[in-house]
Amino acid sequence: MKNLTLENLTKVCGGVYFGPSDKLEQEVSSITTDSRKAEAGTLFVPIVGERVDAHKFIPQVMEAGALATLSERILENADFPYIKVESSLQAVKDIAEFYLQQLQIPVVGITGSVGKTSTKEVIASVLKEKYRTLKTQGNFNNELGLPLTVFRLRDEDEIAVLEMGISDFGEMTRLAKIARPDTCVITNIGIAHLEFFKTREGILQEKSQMIQDMKNGGSIILNGDDDLLCKMSPVKGVAPVFFGTGSNCAFRADNIEPQGLRGTSCTITLKDGTSFDCLVPVPGIHMVSNAIAGAAVGYTLGLTASEIKAGIESLPSIPGRNHIIETDHMIILDDCYNANPISMKASIDVLNMAIGRRVAVLGNMGELGDTAEVLHAEVGTYAAQQNVDLVCGIGDLTHALVEEASRGTHTQALWFADNESFIQAIPDIIKDGDNVLVKASHGMNFPQIVHALEEL
Repeated sequence: MKNLTLENLTKVCGGVYFGPSDKLEQEVSSITTDSRKAEAGTLFVPIVGERVDAHKFIPQVMEAGALATLSERILENADFPYIKVESSLQAVKDIAEFYLQQLQIPVVGITGSVGKTSTKEVIASVLKEKYRTLKTQGNFNNELGLPLTVFRLRDEDEIAVLEMGISDFGEMTRLAKIARPDTCVITNIGIAHLEFFKTREGILQEKSQMIQDMKNGGSIILNGDDDLLCKMSPVKGVAPVFFGTGSNCAFRADNIEPQGLRGTSCTITLKDGTSFDCLVPVPGIHMVSNAIAGAAVGYTLGLTASEIKAGIESLPSIPGRNHIIETDHMIILDDCYNANPISMKASIDVLNMAIGRRVAVLGNMGELGDTAEVLHAEVGTYAAQQNVDLVCGIGDLTHALVEEASRGTHTQALWFADNESFIQAIPDIIKDGDNVLVKASHGMNFPQIVHALEEL
């Protein structure tokens, strides 16, 4: 890994090196917090968690051939190199910041209340048409996940697409300090994490901190259809460029036509007036906004209209995110990665595109604070308004959701205490030919529900 010698790592961490001096000029070949992934040349970073102190795995990783380890304490009788640091978590962030500076490749930073992961996927799919692109995988978008994503970069990579997720004040500043993006993308300002931020304006204030650490000469790309983002003024002398469907948007889409679960067709117009027709191959009209964001980033980074179109149309679906699974008995809309009121309603809209009976299996939405009951009820009302045939609520917070959904003229609603109760009822309530949406906050473990439906 470029310039990550033990000597440089010690300086970057503000640590103290213990070990043979002839090892100081050796570069580590990988960095991991997972002891099972340690191999020759690895730097191991032991994180002290709520349940496990990874320092206990240090002997194991050194036996596996690791070059060195960090440690928050003095290791008595150690016969291997280690760097004593005050905090392994802070050290891993400092190393990631330093390493990304050594590579000197463009960074696209993405945040937003809803849709940042899907937008990241579209942007990466577009950019790969021209560049060797590395993107955030899974939910590696926090203060530990972001550094681990950065450590996957290698000299041959040409661009990094980094998702940044936050849940409290100050996090974005710390994330942006690591990433220092050249291109900043904000998808929207919703109501996720109101428990911490209290208002949408508070969410905007925190998420826009990403722009404060943008590199000089960078680009700001914002959702012009968002009522708060569209009012943002220039930052550091850089005027935002907007994407969306409105006349204020330099990158926009029109002729939007749902194509069922195949996706949505539209015409995308670029900043220079060039237009092209394309199919966004993931269901949900909201995916068009993500595609326009991808077009805006692609254009900003030098891609042609044909390259942008190819990148959008080759977008793969992601397990847990509007992922269509066809079985012998049903079509499953697997959108169970996470949930908040906006994304829940958007997924119901996608379900409504289906032909046949529509079933929504919905679980608790977390981190809504005192508004949780009201917001769950609103989702139930929305499901009834959209004439979903059957709503199944799972978890304590969905009582209000089920109660409101049951008021619908055409909607049947059932409540289940937990996943197992629902799974036992599947043979009695799911019919051949059903279209089944599965969605809840991550902690509900709804992949278990998806697996049970697949096995029917």
